[in-house]
Amino acid sequence: MIKKYIIERKSWILLFLFMQLFIVFVSYLDTTISLRSILYVVFLLMMIFIIFVIIRYNKETKFYKSLEGWENSLDLTSIANAESPFEKMIEQRIINQTKLLKQEASQNRIALEQEKDELLSWIHEVKTPLTAMHLIIERLDDEVIKAQLTYEWLRIHLLLDQQLHQKRIPFMENDLYIENVALEPLIFKEIKALQSWCMQKGIGFEVELEAAEVLSDAKWLAFIMRQLLTNAVKYSDSSDIIIQSYRQNDQTMIKVKDFGRGIDPKDLPRIFDKGFTSTTAHQDNASTGMGLYLAKKAAETLLINIQVESKLGEGTTVTLTFPKKNEFVRITSM
Repeated sequence: MIKKYIIERKSWILLFLFMQLFIVFVSYLDTTISLRSILYVVFLLMMIFIIFVIIRYNKETKFYKSLEGWENSLDLTSIANAESPFEKMIEQRIINQTKLLKQEASQNRIALEQEKDELLSWIHEVKTPLTAMHLIIERLDDEVIKAQLTYEWLRIHLLLDQQLHQKRIPFMENDLYIENVALEPLIFKEIKALQSWCMQKGIGFEVELEAAEVLSDAKWLAFIMRQLLTNAVKYSDSSDIIIQSYRQNDQTMIKVKDFGRGIDPKDLPRIFDKGFTSTTAHQDNASTGMGLYLAKKAAETLLINIQVESKLGEGTTVTLTFPKKNEFVRITSM
């Protein structure tokens, strides 16, 4: 800030120095004026000027220092009070602009809430005809057509479910209920929902649950498992998917392992990015690139760590590591 202040006041400082040199020069030319006396006066003036600059520096930079340390927020309490006319002019412009931004932010928040409510309402309305459609499909006699329609119905159902949770994730903290969740009914319910798709692709499940329960939110944990199982089924054919739960270092672990096409090593760092789809099968129009992104977002709020290991052509293993019980103090206080 000192350097900036000197640059800002450069013209005034140069003018003062020029005037002192000019006085010395005049006294040098005029022999009637004592040069020693003039040098003494110039020295005193320089001392006064330096003290003046130090005082003015602290006074004039106080407001600008607070601006420099001001975070990019709409909170103006950290900004020092303006004193000079120029500072007051800047302060007023900042206040006006901040007020305008607050109004726009409030309007955008209201519009976003309305859009979210309308979309959630629409999704719930669409689920009614979807349920009726599923009942109609179940009554079909042609097994081939029945299997095809069930698969397409399941795709629509999963996409709607994904969209529903995508809108809820920003407000997820308000929807948490932490409890001991029994893993077996939760996992088997998700497997059953994918049963028709798995039968069509010749996929089976091996479930080994050494850890019977975990401390988490049942609804959001089910959503995370749904995304992992959907991915495992989508990219596998005629193979088993292994689901294991166990305890390690006072933490519960859930492992989902498939023997599908796997993930290219160059794609691994990006699989949790929003909208990212595989570069090795970019023509796959069925992939939205949202499943793992949403699962990661939900897992972060639940303090669940997701790790993915994969070999191209051999399969993928996803491991969920749940936090220790004492780490849930922050979540349970929400």
